[in-house]
Amino acid sequence: MAQLARPCIIFALSMPKFFIKTYGCQMNERDSEQVAHSLMARGYERVAKEAEADVVLLNTCSVRDMADQKALGKMGMLGRLAKEQPHVVFGFLGCMAQARGESLLKNLPHVDLVVGTQKFHRVPDYVEELVGKKAARSEIGPYQKRAMDDLRFSIVDIAEEAGSQETIREQQLAPRQATAFVSIMQGCNMHCTFCIVPQTRGGERSRSIVEIVGEVRGLVSRGVKEVTLLGQIVNLYGRHEFSKRGSKSPFVQLLEAVHEIDGLERLRFTSPHPIGFHDDLIDALARLSKLAEHVHLPLQSGSNRILKAMHRAYTAEKYIDLVHQVRRARKEIAITTDVIVGFPGETESDYRRTRDLVEHIQFDNAFVFRYSPRRDTPAAEMQEQIEEPVKEVRNQDLLLVVNESARRANERLVGRDVEVLCEGRSKTNPARLMGRTRTNKIVVFEGDEKLTGEILEVRIQQANGFSLYGTPVLPTSCAARNDRA
Repeated sequence: MAQLARPCIIFALSMPKFFIKTYGCQMNERDSEQVAHSLMARGYERVAKEAEADVVLLNTCSVRDMADQKALGKMGMLGRLAKEQPHVVFGFLGCMAQARGESLLKNLPHVDLVVGTQKFHRVPDYVEELVGKKAARSEIGPYQKRAMDDLRFSIVDIAEEAGSQETIREQQLAPRQATAFVSIMQGCNMHCTFCIVPQTRGGERSRSIVEIVGEVRGLVSRGVKEVTLLGQIVNLYGRHEFSKRGSKSPFVQLLEAVHEIDGLERLRFTSPHPIGFHDDLIDALARLSKLAEHVHLPLQSGSNRILKAMHRAYTAEKYIDLVHQVRRARKEIAITTDVIVGFPGETESDYRRTRDLVEHIQFDNAFVFRYSPRRDTPAAEMQEQIEEPVKEVRNQDLLLVVNESARRANERLVGRDVEVLCEGRSKTNPARLMGRTRTNKIVVFEGDEKLTGEILEVRIQQANGFSLYGTPVLPTSCAARNDRA
């Protein structure tokens, strides 16, 4: 759409305040931080409550229907705020915005802005334009007469934009923040039959290694000790843009380059696809000491028939073999996964194969989802859709298996000293601190808040649910940690 000249806005007291709420995955969180950074760079103030904001943005997810409904419900409730404060700008960002576009305005007349997944960097311009228009029209009276009820007043931009993958590169850091996510690519070419991501995120597009290394180096210089590389299929990074070097894929080349950054202590990546784990990546897990001992490896189903219907391009046998390779490459590595139950056509026998495989592998944790039809995906049109009560029974049954294997994994750490990166106050118990082990397990412990951002040894005394509880021992020097790795 054509860009309009940005109005000159003068605020007598202060620049506008903005509120942003995120639904969905870590990539959505990262996109929100980019938007927040760009607004704050223009002088906008971030607030924690929508009632205090002049701009309210919901960054949305479309992977599951529940996420859609939560975002729509939230924006519906904000209609009352729009009536009370007609100057406020309301906007949808992200995946649902991309999928639904202008249709989001139909039943939510107070929505001013709809921005898709390739246009996050345009948000500050659009927000400034809308804030200016509303300031200029502040003399308009009752809510029902406001210009925002005219769809021509709203801005909708869901067009593709070349190079958009390079625009998610900046973020705000909290004081003593020790962990950060770095987006290395956008989009997906896999076209799993249950997934809407290729439609909402577009095809695979990767940033350059130089750009990514520069961003990570900047984060480390600001105190970050752990970085997680983000991509829809992260281990297929760069396969269309960059060449192999010998036997090393672009993703392994990137891992090596980031691994060399002085001051970086830990390196993670998510989420990979089983078909992207070749010998070079298995080797990298074995030899790159900064790579944390945790791999999230989506399974989705243990039935070959269902995997084929999902278009997952591997078998249960190949998945099991990959898990064995990963565990041989790195001692005590934690493996987590995603599983979908109730996919169209899933018989009780198919489900039992999934349950048996999950029991066999003994994951450290797993996200278990009931299949949720997404419009415009092949699976939504498949015959033999499974009834919700059946999905729920399978979901609860598989959770029992997962919870038991997670409990056993945590119990094995009781009495041991583990390396923990302290992330600050525990959200569930603010009187204590929390951090994560190299295997990505949450540890809660007592200590001074000055430990935030530090790596220390914690002796595990208790395992409870998915959390560990312990007592700090002594800070560990980098040299000692490197010797152990």
